Amino acid sequence: MVALTQDELLAEFEGMTLIQLSEFVKAFEEKFDVTAAAAAVVAGPAGPAAAAPVEEEKDEFDVVLTGAGDKKIQVIKVVRELTSLGLKEAKDLVDGAPKPVLEKVNKEAADKAKEALEGAGASVEVK
Repeated sequence: MVALTQDELLAEFEGMTLIQLSEFVKAFEEKFDVTAAAAAVVAGPAGPAAAAPVEEEKDEFDVVLTGAGDKKIQVIKVVRELTSLGLKEAKDLVDGAPKPVLEKVNKEAADKAKEALEGAGASVEVK
C-alpha cells in the first residue's frame, strides 16, 4: 500500500462532493470506531489564575455608519468604494443608518474606513 502525504489526501478530498465527503466520514468513523465531533474545551477546577482572565487583544472590527451627515451623496460614494456595493444598495445602507459598513476587518482597514467616511461627513463607530 502506498502511503499518501497530507497534501495528496487534501487534494483528493478537494475533488469530492459534500455527499461523498459525508459518506467518507461515516465510513471512517465506523472503521476506526471514532467520532468526528468538534473538540470541546473542558474547564478544570477554578483556581487563583481563573479569577483574573487574560484580556485578548481584539483583531476583528466592525465599522458602523451611525449617521450620514449633510453630505449624503459623498458618504454614498465612499460606501461604494469601501464595499463595492451598487448605487442603490449603498444608498439604502446610508439611508438605513445605523448600519454596519464593514464587518470583521483588521484594525488598519477599520481605521482607514472610519477616516474616509468621516472625511465625507458621516458619523462612524468602530466596534
